[in-house]
Amino acid sequence: MMDISNSNMDRLKTGTTTVAVVTKEGVVMGTEHRATMGNFIAHKGTQKLFKIDENLGMTIAGLVGDAQLLVRYLKAEISLYRLKQGKNITIEGASTLLANILTGNRYFPYYAWVLLGGVDNKGSHVYSIDPAGGYIEDKFVSVGSGSTFVYGVLEDNIKGDLSLTEAIDLTIRGISAAMKRDSASGDGISIATITQKEFKFMDEEDIKKRMNKLKLL
Repeated sequence: MMDISNSNMDRLKTGTTTVAVVTKEGVVMGTEHRATMGNFIAHKGTQKLFKIDENLGMTIAGLVGDAQLLVRYLKAEISLYRLKQGKNITIEGASTLLANILTGNRYFPYYAWVLLGGVDNKGSHVYSIDPAGGYIEDKFVSVGSGSTFVYGVLEDNIKGDLSLTEAIDLTIRGISAAMKRDSASGDGISIATITQKEFKFMDEEDIKKRMNKLKLL
């Protein structure tokens, strides 16, 4: 997801490719599947994309244990919020909550970089949240060692508001470009879409069909 060998902040620059894109209908989020330990491929089916709530998704990069702990922590806190408030948390609220979790553990920091994306009553949103607790909203963002290749695809092709289908194709193209050039990214692609109606993981076969249509296989 991630480099699982050394708790060094520089490692957050290596070991994964994660993407989140805002569209007219919602948000598209994507990752690849490879986990590394230095130059060693430790796992080829690592989950880096998570459903946090019906309106919210999360991608993770960094140390495996820290990243998975943050997923469990955020899921629990957001479930409590919904029980107490009787409604879903906003995407900005979830980002603030996670930022506070990160900044509240200064002596033992979490070595993880997170993307949060989702839909609320204010529209579609994507936030990048760094290990120090800083969070920034953007229209599209990529984190990890493959992010430079993803940005090369996104910057060149995003000219205005995207449809959900256009964003899915661009996300697949970006991650595919990263997997071809970044040794720490690979072994398949996960994609999820988040709209006002639902949170949906794309089937592996649907992703392969799109890759074939885009001539990426």
